[in-house]
Amino acid sequence: MLLSIAAIIAGFIILVWSADRFVMSASATARYAGMPPLLIGMVIVGFGTSAPEMVVSAMAALQGAPSLALGNALGSNIVNISLVLGLTALIAPLSVRSKIVSKELPILLFITLCLGVMLWDNSLTHLESWILLAGFFVFVAWSIYSGLRGGDDSMAQEADLEPQTTEMSLKKALIWLVFSLALLIGSSRLLVYGAVDIAHAMGVSDLMIGLTVIALGTSLPELAATVIAARKGEHDLALGNILGSNMFNILAVIGIAGVIHPVDNIGPEIFWRDWMTMLAVTVVLLMTAISIKGRPGRINRVEGAVLLIFYLMYNGYLISSVLQ
Repeated sequence: MLLSIAAIIAGFIILVWSADRFVMSASATARYAGMPPLLIGMVIVGFGTSAPEMVVSAMAALQGAPSLALGNALGSNIVNISLVLGLTALIAPLSVRSKIVSKELPILLFITLCLGVMLWDNSLTHLESWILLAGFFVFVAWSIYSGLRGGDDSMAQEADLEPQTTEMSLKKALIWLVFSLALLIGSSRLLVYGAVDIAHAMGVSDLMIGLTVIALGTSLPELAATVIAARKGEHDLALGNILGSNMFNILAVIGIAGVIHPVDNIGPEIFWRDWMTMLAVTVVLLMTAISIKGRPGRINRVEGAVLLIFYLMYNGYLISSVLQ
């Protein structure tokens, strides 16, 4: 048990550090390739902060624990909106000015509803997983198109204010890119090993571990990136990071895990408890952040507190169900 706990702690620390290095080296490489800052923010950083969930879920599926992978993705999305955005809004209320972010909000709701249709029968088939992956590539293509055309968007102006990473040489950036990716994979394997071992020892399901411990741990990069962006006044980047990450989690994280190992007989709680909670916080986010009749979208401190209450109530319910 102590070895498994040490594996989880070490895995989390290396995972967060390597994810940060991955984003830095990938951003530097993208700048050398001539990509505009907005496109780097939407695709590279969004992909980088979702890399922990992606790799952890793939490793979990390969090790025969697809429920952990599914719990990681759903739990991370709940954490991203309720805890990360809720805490960020308490620190610095978020204003939404970017047209790109406003368009991403309904897309996220649509993707969430599509996932609900797939999980309705308490399973996720190979075909459904491939459909999610196809949607991921469509979303990336749309992000690239929006990033290339969004030069006058407020999010693009915020991205231009981000510190340049080109002081890292191309050779150094490529070396760090490969090294950090290897560390991501290794630390994810360590984390999954520890989590699955503890779950089996305590009689807790892989799904529950994925929804709580793993979801919180793999969302640490999003928490750091969002709080830092909000404190700099880069509200659209902060919110855009979360929206992109959540779409990556549904389309790529769940899609990859389901392609590797389809999920059967996952239990009705996945739909009625976990997916419904994810849908609820997504709807709350949409209602607060989207612009209505000229009123600019804004997540104030009261709404941030409501999101945090969602997180506390959901996790309280999860913990109480384990203790019963």
